[in-house]
Amino acid sequence: MHDEVAVFDAERIAWDARGLVPAIAQEAATGEVLMMAWMNRASLAATLATGRVTYWSRSRGALWEKGASSGHVQRLVELRVDCDRDCLLLLVEQTGPACHTNRRSCFYTAVREGAEVEILTPEA
Repeated sequence: MHDEVAVFDAERIAWDARGLVPAIAQEAATGEVLMMAWMNRASLAATLATGRVTYWSRSRGALWEKGASSGHVQRLVELRVDCDRDCLLLLVEQTGPACHTNRRSCFYTAVREGAEVEILTPEA
């Protein structure tokens, strides 16, 4: 079996009522899940045009290029669309921590036996 090729059309994404779609950033080299954020049409277009991942900040109501102020940029390696077209997977090369808490990943809390346990420490 080989890959099917078709022209990417952002209008085929299942945008929600606010014009957003969840986007999961994953380290391309290791498969580590780094973070989840939201994208709109403009942030997706900016990401594809520049290769630097840009999200939509719901709290600021503005585009947010990852690492623009911190230097912790995400370079897009590959964009994947899930089967329902309602979630994006961004395979990235992450510079520095991905999380605003200065941790490598935003997923640093595990629930074990009913308790929350911090499993990742901040980057040095």
